[in-house]
Amino acid sequence: MHKWLMYKGSDKICDLMAHEEDAIQIISRFGLEMGVGEQTIAEVCEAHNVHTPTFLAIVNYKVFRHRALPEDIDIPTLQRYLHNAHTYFLDFRLPRLRRALIEAIIPADPTTKIPGLILRCYDEFVDEIRTHIEHENAGLFDEHEHDDQRITDKLTEIKNLIIKYYPSKDERLTTNDQTTYLLISVMSDLWHTEQDFEDHCAIEDDILRPALTKIQPHSHRRHTQPDTEELSEREKDVLIQVVRGLSNKEIADVLCISMHTVISHRKHIAAKLNIHSTAGLTVYAIVNKLVDINNLE
Repeated sequence: MHKWLMYKGSDKICDLMAHEEDAIQIISRFGLEMGVGEQTIAEVCEAHNVHTPTFLAIVNYKVFRHRALPEDIDIPTLQRYLHNAHTYFLDFRLPRLRRALIEAIIPADPTTKIPGLILRCYDEFVDEIRTHIEHENAGLFDEHEHDDQRITDKLTEIKNLIIKYYPSKDERLTTNDQTTYLLISVMSDLWHTEQDFEDHCAIEDDILRPALTKIQPHSHRRHTQPDTEELSEREKDVLIQVVRGLSNKEIADVLCISMHTVISHRKHIAAKLNIHSTAGLTVYAIVNKLVDINNLE
């Protein structure tokens, strides 16, 4: 299938499944399964009570980023897609990824505390997605319009924590190849989960949102990551107190600065390090010897 051609209802769905990896998740989220034989897309959709033009609109968007919506787009079909996508993320992909993450980081010496902090970051990421999905289910699209990038930023943060700060061989309980393979596998899973969620949000913005709310679609925006910079001495002082668990007011009292200054420093720290969670900042502080790991709760 060439880029300038769109999939049509008369095309065999087996060809779509065999040649378009990006379409596989979409197909499953419409409740379609394997074992389709030589049937066309329209025949399989009709057999499963899936509105063919709506199915094609999402498939062609996923594969070709084709944004044109059919005039008769079917809301119940979109709602089925949305519900199945949410079930997949919450009930399968995210729990499976957490188990894989635990298996990959277990060999690390637990006294480093870094594996546990990485897992805490992951749990914060899952909580963000759960809240995002709850808003979607309630039809509150506008209330989380800017959540998508924050969620993907958190997953990028987890990848970076593993890449930069995962314990070295000297800090692991085992150093066999299996450990390395597990870590590579979980990194691949993190990457694919991030891409899958970004694609889900793009479909939501460009197809689901305009269809369900009767508004014009918003273009999917790509955000660049800020360049990492060195922290100033005062920013390091603030970071240390954050890791200790102090509130903004307590940090202001300890460092004899205003709360406004504390908040400003925290924003600069997050932007410079591209780390937004306390667990992630704790990992950074431990690795860069800003805090003594033995003094942390």
